[in-house]
Amino acid sequence: MRLPLLFQVTNQVFPVWTYSYLALLVPVFLVTDYVRYKPIILLQGVSFIVTWLLLLFARGLAAMQVMEFFYGMVTATEVAYYAYIYSVVSADHYQRVTSYCRSITLVAATFAAVLGQLLVSLADVSYFHLNAITLASVSLAFVCSFLLPMPQKSMFFHRKDNSETHPQPDRVVTEPGPNTASSCQWNKDCAAADRGPTPAQQPQQFKSQHHVLRVLVQLGKDLKDCYSSRKLLYWSLWWALATAGFNQVVNYIQVLWDFRAPSHSSAVYNGAVEAVATFLSSVTSFMVAYMKMNWDLFGELALGIFSTMDAASLFLMHFTINIWVCYASYLIFKASYMLLITIATFQIAVNLSMERYALMFGLNNFIALVIQTILTVVAVDSKGLGLDIVTQFLIYGSYFSVIAGIFLIRSICMLVSRKCNRKTVRFWKEPQNLAEYESKEQTVTGCVTRL
Repeated sequence: MRLPLLFQVTNQVFPVWTYSYLALLVPVFLVTDYVRYKPIILLQGVSFIVTWLLLLFARGLAAMQVMEFFYGMVTATEVAYYAYIYSVVSADHYQRVTSYCRSITLVAATFAAVLGQLLVSLADVSYFHLNAITLASVSLAFVCSFLLPMPQKSMFFHRKDNSETHPQPDRVVTEPGPNTASSCQWNKDCAAADRGPTPAQQPQQFKSQHHVLRVLVQLGKDLKDCYSSRKLLYWSLWWALATAGFNQVVNYIQVLWDFRAPSHSSAVYNGAVEAVATFLSSVTSFMVAYMKMNWDLFGELALGIFSTMDAASLFLMHFTINIWVCYASYLIFKASYMLLITIATFQIAVNLSMERYALMFGLNNFIALVIQTILTVVAVDSKGLGLDIVTQFLIYGSYFSVIAGIFLIRSICMLVSRKCNRKTVRFWKEPQNLAEYESKEQTVTGCVTRL
């Protein structure tokens, strides 16, 4: 009975989260900005509650698949919280609130992992009661979300510059008549409103459609400008590739641990390992602020080296049968990824405005999710290869090896090219005396003769 159950969880339940996350991410991203964040935060709270209610009280394969769908809704709506923070503070405080949000998230994850491990190891609390504690926690968070103020602006659909460029657009809804006419002067499509039976409603429809279309066109232009930079393109490429692999590993690591050390017959320290991994991730992320390095020159080399460490850790998880070696490999893997993603976040954000920052990160995550979906369909899903959990980690190690190879080769080529260019510049510097001039002339003559 154990192997079929493990197969169902790995190959039939978990893939639903990836598929639902992919299907919901783009619509939620656009709707989140349009409704100004808070309604989506409330939706996330409801999805959290439904997820844990199903986890606690539902039974059967279909119920668990529905639970994974709602968890996909939870992860897809995470963008609302982070975008909300930026909408209610001034640009001068972006760096500080980003630091606060990241720190609070890591501290909360560490505290939850430690508490869970202590309750299991010392108080012999069941997993049912741990999930009940989680349900109470997310329910409290849902109640607190009602206290959040409603933002008056958003990054794309309700930006301040829209109200300045187009005077009084919001008054069309509440004040028909002269104000409606004056509000429509900036929109050429509003001229047709005088010929309709409802002159106060048709201009509003045209204005709304025109505004949405204009925002979507502007988003396309912003994306084109962002990815036209080769530097941002390569950092984003690593972001998408590595995040897809990281999410896949984190999603299935608990299954691998349970396979190596079954919870019904051995002591489980998963919570403690997650706590240590989160703490190490916070330390490596904090270290980035004090690293003095030419990231333009050595950044991609760092991506290649640490991606190699990730690949080696995953291969070790595949080949070892010792749960402690598996735990240690996971610590190295997560800490390395968090270090690199912090560097990538910094390198991308430093060259972007806040609107493009959110847009580019959203698209990078979407591309990562597409790649993750492909990995799931091919390697995990029962309709694909349906590989067992140990073989899956061999695939993930090979995947990170490809990522490491791409960036190691590119970084080496870039360093060699830069060194050759520096030698060329030094060689063609204006000679300081006659002897140096004659020496360079003979060198050039010899090169031409050989050619």
